[in-house]
Amino acid sequence: MSVLAFGARAGEKLNYDAKSFAAAQAAGKSILVEIHATWCPTCKAQAPILSELEKQDKFKNLMVFRVDFDSQKDAVKAFGARMQSTLITFKGSQETGRSVGDTNPSSIAALLDKTT
Repeated sequence: MSVLAFGARAGEKLNYDAKSFAAAQAAGKSILVEIHATWCPTCKAQAPILSELEKQDKFKNLMVFRVDFDSQKDAVKAFGARMQSTLITFKGSQETGRSVGDTNPSSIAALLDKTT
């Protein structure tokens, strides 16, 4: 797996920061933003599903940014998220889809498909 210019491997979760996210968007990357909380049972249910999907070849170039729902309120607001367990996909600067509270592997896979 090659190291990307952003200092992360494809499929690796990055702690969200606006500068890295903007650089990924400018580069036209496939992006998943996870609005996550450590105490959230839905987030915990999403984690193994996302982990398995991110291992698939078709998502090998997916950049995953994790926004902490509790400590990154400005980012949560900027993404228009109202609650944790929100998943937002982008292809470059274009938002391609979002879901809230979804723990269905098929529909999460369909959401990630919108990044390719």
